Amino acid sequence: MQRELPQAARAFCEQLGIRYPVIGGAMYPCSNPELTAAVSAAGGIGIMQPISLTYVHGHEYRAGIRLMRTLTDRPIGMNALIEKSSKKYQQRMVEWIDIALEEGIRFFVTSLGKPDWVAARVHAAGGLVYHDVTELKWAQIGLDNGADGLICVNRRAGGHAGQRSMQQLYEELQGLGAPLVCAGGVGSGAELWQALDQGYAACQLGTRFIASDECRASAVYKQAIVDATEDDIVLSERVTGIPVAVINTDFIQRSGTRMSGFSRWMLGGKITKHWMRMFYGLKSIWQLKRSSLDETGDKDYWQAGKSVGRIDRIASCASIMQELMGRER
Repeated sequence: MQRELPQAARAFCEQLGIRYPVIGGAMYPCSNPELTAAVSAAGGIGIMQPISLTYVHGHEYRAGIRLMRTLTDRPIGMNALIEKSSKKYQQRMVEWIDIALEEGIRFFVTSLGKPDWVAARVHAAGGLVYHDVTELKWAQIGLDNGADGLICVNRRAGGHAGQRSMQQLYEELQGLGAPLVCAGGVGSGAELWQALDQGYAACQLGTRFIASDECRASAVYKQAIVDATEDDIVLSERVTGIPVAVINTDFIQRSGTRMSGFSRWMLGGKITKHWMRMFYGLKSIWQLKRSSLDETGDKDYWQAGKSVGRIDRIASCASIMQELMGRER
């Protein structure tokens, strides 16, 4: 029998119009539209990732949103990477957000910049903006620039993880008066309820939903998540230039986890750092797409968080959701 949700979690669900306080985190390249829709249909809210939707999975953007609408009538969200980059990319992000609003999306997760201009657009349409943060400084900037809540990325997360534990991050941010979402290390019902009981309004899961029937990641990637332990997760600088949590595969061991001295020097320059960031951005887009979808496993660069230690099978999103909420399979 499902436990009663704590007040913060109940308020979160009511505000978003969802049944369970579970966010299916946006993942490049693993967020295919079927996965996003399946998380929402199961009672949480799936977050689409525009570059994954278009570049990786080949959908025209608006058509991809409408495809998800044919799969579920429940709320879905959008991830907006808003770090200042090229003018072309910034304009594309503005267009993506405007189209998402036109298509009825009202929940947005922003990352890597000030969300003020996103919040202005979304609030005008009656929507909500939650901002990715790893510490108090970024949390305050997010809230000062219109964020309604915070996605608190801890050190157990996959991809670009934070440096603080789930508890440390909660204690650091709880006084801000905003809803807090735990992101990192949640792969089971026990971990989800631990976060909710602590005071988090919801949990954002990524790794657990990669190991789902609806995710289009390769079978070898999914099985690697099932087989991995917490100790198999390491941080690598080799693809993005910033430490990323990945499974310590043979490929990672051969290629190493630290960037070259030349790359580090380039990133330290006022002008050259922009060239290196562009290089790493293009490299990561290509390499992550190839490795995550490739069934051979030859280039096994697989992002995952420490929640792998509690993931023991590949299952449907509906089954995963029931396990998370305390209903045994």
